[in-house]
Amino acid sequence: MKAVVIARYGGTDVLEVRDVPAPVPGPEDLLVRVHAAALNRADILQRMGQYPQPGPRPAFDIPGLEFAGEVVQVGERVEGFALGERVMGLLAGGGQAEQVIIHCRQAMKVPANLTWPEAGAVPEVYITAHDAFRQAELIAGETVLVHAAGSGVGVAAIQIAKAMGASLVIGTAGSDEKLAQAKALGMDVGVNYRTNPDFHTAVMEATDGRGADVILDSIGADYWERNFRSIAVKGRMVVIGFQGGARTEANLGPLLQRRATVIGTTLRVRPLEEKAAATRAFEKSVLPHIATGRVKVVVDKTFPVTDVAAAHAYLESNAQFGKVVLIC
Repeated sequence: MKAVVIARYGGTDVLEVRDVPAPVPGPEDLLVRVHAAALNRADILQRMGQYPQPGPRPAFDIPGLEFAGEVVQVGERVEGFALGERVMGLLAGGGQAEQVIIHCRQAMKVPANLTWPEAGAVPEVYITAHDAFRQAELIAGETVLVHAAGSGVGVAAIQIAKAMGASLVIGTAGSDEKLAQAKALGMDVGVNYRTNPDFHTAVMEATDGRGADVILDSIGADYWERNFRSIAVKGRMVVIGFQGGARTEANLGPLLQRRATVIGTTLRVRPLEEKAAATRAFEKSVLPHIATGRVKVVVDKTFPVTDVAAAHAYLESNAQFGKVVLIC
Protein backbone atom coordinates (compact mmCIF):
# COMPACT_ATOMS: atom_id res chain seq x y z
CA MET A 1 0.00 0.00 0.00
CA LYS A 2 0.99 3.65 -0.34
CA ALA A 3 1.81 5.70 2.77
CA VAL A 4 3.44 8.95 3.80
CA VAL A 5 6.86 8.11 5.25
CA ILE A 6 9.23 10.38 7.16
CA ALA A 7 12.48 9.36 5.47
CA ARG A 8 14.61 11.33 7.94
CA TYR A 9 14.02 14.21 10.32
CA GLY A 10 13.87 17.73 8.94
CA GLY A 11 11.83 20.00 6.69
CA THR A 12 8.98 19.21 4.35
CA ASP A 13 11.38 17.63 1.85
CA VAL A 14 11.81 14.57 4.10
CA LEU A 15 8.22 13.46 3.43
CA GLU A 16 7.88 10.70 0.86
CA VAL A 17 4.97 8.63 -0.43
CA ARG A 18 6.20 5.05 -0.57
CA ASP A 19 5.02 1.48 -0.95
CA VAL A 20 4.99 -0.16 2.48
CA PRO A 21 3.53 -3.44 3.79
CA ALA A 22 -0.17 -3.31 4.63
CA PRO A 23 -1.04 -3.59 8.34
CA VAL A 24 -2.32 -6.91 9.67
CA PRO A 25 -5.43 -6.62 11.90
CA GLY A 26 -5.92 -8.57 15.10
CA PRO A 27 -9.13 -10.23 16.31
CA GLU A 28 -10.43 -6.99 17.91
CA ASP A 29 -9.35 -4.68 15.09
CA LEU A 30 -10.92 -3.13 12.05
CA LEU A 31 -8.94 -2.87 8.82
CA VAL A 32 -9.96 0.36 7.14
CA ARG A 33 -9.40 1.78 3.66
CA VAL A 34 -8.53 5.39 4.44
CA HIS A 35 -10.21 8.15 2.45
CA ALA A 36 -9.10 11.18 4.47
CA ALA A 37 -6.52 11.91 7.17
CA ALA A 38 -6.15 15.33 8.74
CA LEU A 39 -2.86 17.00 9.61
CA ASN A 40 -2.00 18.12 13.13
CA ARG A 41 0.85 20.03 14.72
CA ALA A 42 2.03 16.69 16.08
CA ASP A 43 2.79 15.58 12.51
CA ILE A 44 5.12 18.55 12.07
CA LEU A 45 6.88 17.79 15.34
CA GLN A 46 7.16 14.12 14.41
CA ARG A 47 8.65 15.09 11.06
CA MET A 48 11.25 17.14 12.90
CA GLY A 49 12.10 14.30 15.30
CA GLN A 50 10.54 16.01 18.33
CA TYR A 51 7.43 13.88 18.87
CA PRO A 52 7.97 10.22 17.97
CA GLN A 53 5.19 7.68 17.89
CA PRO A 54 4.94 5.99 21.32
CA GLY A 55 6.14 2.43 21.72
CA PRO A 56 8.79 0.56 19.75
CA ARG A 57 10.08 2.41 16.70
CA PRO A 58 8.10 1.19 13.68
CA ALA A 59 9.78 -0.10 10.53
CA PHE A 60 8.30 2.87 8.64
CA ASP A 61 7.74 6.23 10.32
CA ILE A 62 4.22 7.03 9.10
CA PRO A 63 2.53 10.09 10.64
CA GLY A 64 -1.18 10.61 11.16
CA LEU A 65 -3.23 10.72 14.38
CA GLU A 66 -6.71 10.53 12.87
CA PHE A 67 -8.49 9.16 9.82
CA ALA A 68 -11.81 8.39 8.19
CA GLY A 69 -12.46 5.49 5.86
CA GLU A 70 -14.36 2.36 4.92
CA VAL A 71 -14.17 -0.93 6.80
CA VAL A 72 -12.67 -3.66 4.59
CA GLN A 73 -12.05 -6.34 7.23
CA VAL A 74 -13.61 -7.05 10.63
CA GLY A 75 -11.78 -8.95 13.37
CA GLU A 76 -13.38 -12.15 14.59
CA ARG A 77 -14.10 -10.73 18.06
CA VAL A 78 -15.46 -7.39 16.83
CA GLU A 79 -19.14 -6.58 17.35
CA GLY A 80 -21.10 -3.58 16.14
CA PHE A 81 -19.20 -2.90 12.91
CA ALA A 82 -19.71 -4.32 9.42
CA LEU A 83 -17.91 -4.40 6.11
CA GLY A 84 -18.40 -1.22 4.10
CA GLU A 85 -19.28 0.98 7.07
CA ARG A 86 -17.83 4.48 7.28
CA VAL A 87 -15.69 4.88 10.41
CA MET A 88 -13.27 7.37 11.92
CA GLY A 89 -10.98 7.34 14.90
CA LEU A 90 -7.83 8.19 16.83
CA LEU A 91 -4.47 6.59 16.17
CA ALA A 92 -1.05 6.79 17.82
CA GLY A 93 0.34 7.17 14.28
CA GLY A 94 0.16 5.68 10.82
CA GLY A 95 -3.04 7.37 9.69
CA GLN A 96 -1.65 8.90 6.49
CA ALA A 97 -1.76 5.67 4.52
CA GLU A 98 -4.08 3.73 2.23
CA GLN A 99 -5.00 1.35 5.04
CA VAL A 100 -4.95 1.46 8.83
CA ILE A 101 -5.94 -0.82 11.66
CA ILE A 102 -7.84 0.47 14.67
CA HIS A 103 -9.07 -1.31 17.77
CA CYS A 104 -12.84 -1.51 17.60
CA ARG A 105 -13.21 0.34 20.92
CA GLN A 106 -11.54 3.41 19.46
CA ALA A 107 -13.57 3.48 16.24
CA MET A 108 -16.67 5.62 15.67
CA LYS A 109 -19.27 5.50 12.94
CA VAL A 110 -19.28 8.55 10.69
CA PRO A 111 -22.49 10.64 10.76
CA ALA A 112 -24.28 10.63 7.41
CA ASN A 113 -23.99 14.40 7.01
CA LEU A 114 -20.16 14.43 6.98
CA THR A 115 -18.01 14.25 3.87
CA TRP A 116 -14.81 12.21 3.95
CA PRO A 117 -12.61 15.28 4.57
CA GLU A 118 -14.90 16.46 7.37
CA ALA A 119 -14.92 13.03 9.00
CA GLY A 120 -11.14 12.82 8.77
CA ALA A 121 -10.90 16.16 10.57
CA VAL A 122 -12.96 15.16 13.61
CA PRO A 123 -11.27 12.66 15.95
CA GLU A 124 -8.07 14.29 17.20
CA VAL A 125 -9.14 17.88 17.81
CA TYR A 126 -12.78 17.37 18.76
CA ILE A 127 -11.99 14.59 21.23
CA THR A 128 -9.05 16.63 22.58
CA ALA A 129 -11.24 19.67 23.23
CA HIS A 130 -14.08 17.67 24.77
CA ASP A 131 -11.73 15.62 26.93
CA ALA A 132 -9.98 18.80 28.14
CA PHE A 133 -13.27 20.36 29.21
CA ARG A 134 -14.26 17.14 30.96
CA GLN A 135 -11.00 17.16 32.91
CA ALA A 136 -11.57 20.82 33.79
CA GLU A 137 -15.11 19.93 34.92
CA LEU A 138 -16.60 22.74 32.86
CA ILE A 139 -20.13 23.49 33.97
CA ALA A 140 -22.93 25.53 32.44
CA GLY A 141 -22.70 29.25 33.01
CA GLU A 142 -18.90 29.43 33.20
CA THR A 143 -16.53 31.54 31.11
CA VAL A 144 -14.00 29.87 28.80
CA LEU A 145 -10.85 31.33 27.24
CA VAL A 146 -9.65 29.49 24.11
CA HIS A 147 -6.25 30.29 22.66
CA ALA A 148 -5.51 29.76 18.95
CA ALA A 149 -9.19 30.09 18.19
CA GLY A 150 -8.61 29.58 14.46
CA SER A 151 -6.77 26.28 14.87
CA GLY A 152 -8.44 22.91 14.49
CA VAL A 153 -8.73 22.39 18.23
CA GLY A 154 -9.71 26.02 18.76
CA VAL A 155 -12.60 25.77 16.30
CA ALA A 156 -13.74 22.58 18.04
CA ALA A 157 -13.33 24.02 21.54
CA ILE A 158 -15.39 27.13 20.89
CA GLN A 159 -18.36 25.10 19.73
CA ILE A 160 -18.04 22.34 22.32
CA ALA A 161 -17.80 24.88 25.15
CA LYS A 162 -21.05 26.45 23.95
CA ALA A 163 -22.69 23.03 23.61
CA MET A 164 -21.67 22.27 27.21
CA GLY A 165 -23.36 25.46 28.38
CA ALA A 166 -20.54 28.00 28.69
CA SER A 167 -22.09 31.44 29.01
CA LEU A 168 -19.13 33.35 27.60
CA VAL A 169 -16.39 32.13 25.23
CA ILE A 170 -13.38 34.37 24.65
CA GLY A 171 -10.85 33.51 21.97
CA THR A 172 -7.45 34.72 20.80
CA ALA A 173 -6.21 34.57 17.21
CA GLY A 174 -3.69 36.29 14.98
CA SER A 175 -6.04 38.07 12.57
CA ASP A 176 -9.38 39.88 12.61
CA GLU A 177 -10.54 37.59 9.81
CA LYS A 178 -10.03 34.48 11.95
CA LEU A 179 -11.79 36.16 14.87
CA ALA A 180 -14.77 36.99 12.66
CA GLN A 181 -14.95 33.37 11.51
CA ALA A 182 -14.74 32.17 15.10
CA LYS A 183 -17.54 34.50 16.14
CA ALA A 184 -19.71 32.96 13.44
CA LEU A 185 -19.23 29.65 15.24
CA GLY A 186 -20.33 31.02 18.61
CA MET A 187 -17.34 32.80 20.11
CA ASP A 188 -18.49 35.89 22.05
CA VAL A 189 -15.33 37.99 22.43
CA GLY A 190 -12.25 37.91 20.23
CA VAL A 191 -8.76 39.24 20.90
CA ASN A 192 -6.20 39.75 18.12
CA TYR A 193 -2.93 38.88 19.84
CA ARG A 194 -0.91 40.69 17.16
CA THR A 195 -2.56 44.06 17.82
CA ASN A 196 -3.43 43.40 21.46
CA PRO A 197 -0.83 41.04 22.96
CA ASP A 198 -2.10 41.66 26.50
CA PHE A 199 -5.27 39.59 26.21
CA HIS A 200 -5.56 39.81 30.01
CA THR A 201 -7.15 43.25 29.73
CA ALA A 202 -9.82 42.07 27.29
CA VAL A 203 -10.61 39.02 29.44
CA MET A 204 -11.05 41.12 32.55
CA GLU A 205 -13.20 43.67 30.75
CA ALA A 206 -15.44 40.94 29.33
CA THR A 207 -15.85 39.26 32.74
CA ASP A 208 -16.20 42.41 34.89
CA GLY A 209 -12.85 41.69 36.51
CA ARG A 210 -13.66 38.09 37.42
CA GLY A 211 -11.51 36.24 34.88
CA ALA A 212 -11.99 33.01 32.95
CA ASP A 213 -13.14 29.89 34.76
CA VAL A 214 -11.51 27.56 32.23
CA ILE A 215 -8.56 28.29 29.93
CA LEU A 216 -7.68 25.96 27.06
CA ASP A 217 -4.05 26.69 26.21
CA SER A 218 -2.02 25.34 23.31
CA ILE A 219 0.68 28.04 23.52
CA GLY A 220 2.50 27.21 26.74
CA ALA A 221 5.42 29.26 28.03
CA ASP A 222 4.70 32.52 26.21
CA TYR A 223 1.22 32.75 27.73
CA TRP A 224 1.92 31.32 31.19
CA GLU A 225 2.03 34.61 33.12
CA ARG A 226 -0.77 36.25 31.15
CA ASN A 227 -2.98 33.20 31.61
CA PHE A 228 -2.68 33.50 35.39
CA ARG A 229 -3.53 37.18 35.17
CA SER A 230 -6.65 36.13 33.26
CA ILE A 231 -7.86 33.19 35.35
CA ALA A 232 -10.72 33.38 37.84
CA VAL A 233 -10.53 32.30 41.47
CA LYS A 234 -10.69 28.48 41.47
CA GLY A 235 -10.15 28.59 37.70
CA ARG A 236 -8.74 25.64 35.75
CA MET A 237 -6.19 25.84 32.97
CA VAL A 238 -5.75 22.87 30.65
CA VAL A 239 -2.46 22.86 28.74
CA ILE A 240 -2.66 20.84 25.51
CA GLY A 241 0.40 22.14 23.67
CA PHE A 242 3.41 24.44 23.74
CA GLN A 243 3.62 26.25 20.43
CA GLY A 244 5.06 29.20 22.36
CA GLY A 245 7.69 27.16 24.17
CA ALA A 246 7.80 24.45 26.82
CA ARG A 247 10.01 26.18 29.41
CA THR A 248 9.26 29.26 31.46
CA GLU A 249 10.30 30.92 34.70
CA ALA A 250 7.07 30.77 36.66
CA ASN A 251 5.79 33.09 39.37
CA LEU A 252 3.77 30.72 41.54
CA GLY A 253 2.11 33.50 43.50
CA PRO A 254 -0.96 33.86 41.25
CA LEU A 255 -1.44 30.07 41.26
CA LEU A 256 -1.85 30.15 45.03
CA GLN A 257 -3.72 33.44 45.21
CA ARG A 258 -6.32 32.30 42.68
CA ARG A 259 -6.43 28.75 44.10
CA ALA A 260 -6.13 27.71 40.48
CA THR A 261 -5.58 24.28 38.96
CA VAL A 262 -3.26 23.46 36.06
CA ILE A 263 -3.94 20.28 34.08
CA GLY A 264 -1.58 18.91 31.45
CA THR A 265 -3.01 16.50 28.93
CA THR A 266 -2.35 14.67 25.67
CA LEU A 267 -4.15 11.85 23.91
CA ARG A 268 -1.40 10.15 21.94
CA VAL A 269 0.43 8.32 24.72
CA ARG A 270 -2.63 7.13 26.61
CA PRO A 271 -3.38 3.41 26.87
CA LEU A 272 -6.26 1.83 24.98
CA GLU A 273 -8.65 1.95 27.94
CA GLU A 274 -8.27 5.70 28.37
CA LYS A 275 -8.52 6.47 24.65
CA ALA A 276 -11.59 4.26 24.38
CA ALA A 277 -13.20 6.06 27.32
CA ALA A 278 -12.49 9.48 25.81
CA THR A 279 -13.87 8.29 22.47
CA ARG A 280 -17.07 6.93 23.97
CA ALA A 281 -17.63 10.09 26.05
CA PHE A 282 -17.22 12.23 22.93
CA GLU A 283 -19.45 9.90 20.91
CA LYS A 284 -22.21 10.27 23.50
CA SER A 285 -21.98 13.98 24.22
CA VAL A 286 -20.69 15.75 21.10
CA LEU A 287 -21.10 13.52 18.06
CA PRO A 288 -24.92 13.92 18.07
CA HIS A 289 -24.41 17.70 17.78
CA ILE A 290 -22.09 17.14 14.81
CA ALA A 291 -24.70 14.88 13.24
CA THR A 292 -27.34 17.62 13.50
CA GLY A 293 -25.00 20.38 12.34
CA ARG A 294 -25.09 22.32 15.61
CA VAL A 295 -21.36 21.67 15.97
CA LYS A 296 -19.69 22.20 12.64
CA VAL A 297 -16.55 20.57 11.25
CA VAL A 298 -14.47 23.21 9.51
CA VAL A 299 -12.10 22.06 6.79
CA ASP A 300 -9.97 24.92 5.52
CA LYS A 301 -8.17 23.12 2.70
CA THR A 302 -7.60 19.64 1.30
CA PHE A 303 -4.51 18.25 -0.43
CA PRO A 304 -3.97 14.98 -2.29
CA VAL A 305 -1.66 12.77 -0.26
CA THR A 306 0.98 13.14 -2.99
CA ASP A 307 1.16 16.84 -2.05
CA VAL A 308 1.79 16.14 1.64
CA ALA A 309 4.84 18.44 1.69
CA ALA A 310 2.72 21.36 0.48
CA ALA A 311 0.09 20.50 3.10
CA HIS A 312 2.73 20.66 5.85
CA ALA A 313 4.01 23.99 4.55
CA TYR A 314 0.49 25.40 4.53
CA LEU A 315 -0.20 24.24 8.10
CA GLU A 316 3.11 25.72 9.27
CA SER A 317 2.16 29.07 7.72
CA ASN A 318 -0.72 29.40 10.22
CA ALA A 319 -2.92 30.69 7.41
CA GLN A 320 -5.64 28.11 7.96
CA PHE A 321 -8.90 28.41 9.85
CA GLY A 322 -9.91 24.92 10.92
CA LYS A 323 -8.35 21.77 9.57
CA VAL A 324 -5.99 20.79 6.77
CA VAL A 325 -6.82 17.36 5.38
CA LEU A 326 -5.05 14.85 3.14
CA ILE A 327 -7.15 12.92 0.62
CA CYS A 328 -5.70 9.40 0.55
